[in-house]
Amino acid sequence: MLRLPPANPARPAETFSLALLVDLARLLPAGDPAVPAVQVVISEGEAREIGPLRARGFGIELGDGEVRLPGALLDTVLAVGGAAVEQGIAETDRYGRVPSARNPLVVSGLEGEPVMAEAAAALRSAVVRAAGRRPVALVAPWPEGRRWAVAVTHDLDVVDRWPGFTLLRLAELVRRGHLGGAGRVVGAALGALGRDPVWAGVQRVLAVERRLGITSTWFVLCGDPTIGTMLAGDLTYDPEGRRASRILRAIADGGHEIGLHGSFATYTDPQRLAEQRARLERLTASPVTGVRQHYLRMRPGGTHSAMTAAGFGYDATYGFPDRQGFRLGVGDIVAGWDQRAQALSGLDEVPLVWMDRAASKYGGVEDPEAWVADALALADRCRRVEGLWVGLWHPNLTAPLGFPGAEDAFVRLAEQLIAHEPHVGPLRELTAWRRARRAARAMGILPDGCIVIDAAPGISLESPDGRPLPAARG
Repeated sequence: MLRLPPANPARPAETFSLALLVDLARLLPAGDPAVPAVQVVISEGEAREIGPLRARGFGIELGDGEVRLPGALLDTVLAVGGAAVEQGIAETDRYGRVPSARNPLVVSGLEGEPVMAEAAAALRSAVVRAAGRRPVALVAPWPEGRRWAVAVTHDLDVVDRWPGFTLLRLAELVRRGHLGGAGRVVGAALGALGRDPVWAGVQRVLAVERRLGITSTWFVLCGDPTIGTMLAGDLTYDPEGRRASRILRAIADGGHEIGLHGSFATYTDPQRLAEQRARLERLTASPVTGVRQHYLRMRPGGTHSAMTAAGFGYDATYGFPDRQGFRLGVGDIVAGWDQRAQALSGLDEVPLVWMDRAASKYGGVEDPEAWVADALALADRCRRVEGLWVGLWHPNLTAPLGFPGAEDAFVRLAEQLIAHEPHVGPLRELTAWRRARRAARAMGILPDGCIVIDAAPGISLESPDGRPLPAARG
């Protein structure tokens, strides 16, 4: 077990960073002073860049019954995992997003590595070595004995007027010199005239997920489209319309989660977010707890304050729009931080690790098999740290809408993910699990060595080598 230093009211950011690191490490904090535990000590130290800090084992030191964490590490956890650096950047791109190049991991060339999870693993290893004869219990990483997790998500950006989107995509292909691909798109689009290829694409995605036992999360736009919003690439369909209603029914009938895809107007507007959330709840007759901003358009900190005020429980926006990787340094779910208020944001953050259009739209990569290769490589890194891979596949990626070969690629992606036996679930369930795991505490040890825990049902313990440990609720 682990004993944390008393929270310093004058340094709430330090308390947040330590809690985030302990949570990612799956270490079980002692909730009672009588429980034998390894003591955490925060030491002063010279500030270092992320790369050099990582190269020297994150500066963690150990003694008999204690581990010493340098303040520089906690500063890095805050900067990256708490997005404190991005919350202080005023510069934006044309969509109001903080440029990816300003992210501290991108600056260090480490956006492709789950650096915060690596730091947590280093802490866990140090605690085990420092414990001596003291008991060490870890919280199991995911339900049902699974060692990692997968969340498949979809943004419903296109429902009506599909030929217009095909024309835009054709222009993109021609501009990049992909004339062969453009020709295949024209043929597919002509063959789809008089049909509804968007609905067909949604049905195929749902069929694949039904076959593989995947329960996914769908983010749906829920505002009033206008000529202006359509030209901007924002709101493009009526959520109450016949086609959208059919899609929403099919998603709900499949047992999938529906979250809000916040329109551009919700950027930092809690009232607009609350209105769109309430409207979507009326349409689906179910709670809407999660949100992802359209185009990943958000103001770090400001948008999240609006999300909290609008009643959301989690945000799934933190991902790179123009590259793949770990924007918060984790493939996992972490508590959100409000740098301006110097307090928890009230949200769980579910960072997006991989997105199809980051490769094709921004990277100019038109081979869907290359997209899948990147997705699986990132999934391997998430699995290595027993984390969560969150991927985004747009259901409109079909041949008539400009993406030949994409549908088959999605099948291969889904099959390969499932082949590695992750825990799979919608984000609402995964965030609830992670909140419960984060709250677990050791309250005592019985004479037979059984650990008494204060934890929700379903939370289990294991030894550092992965063996199940007996636990009693108390």
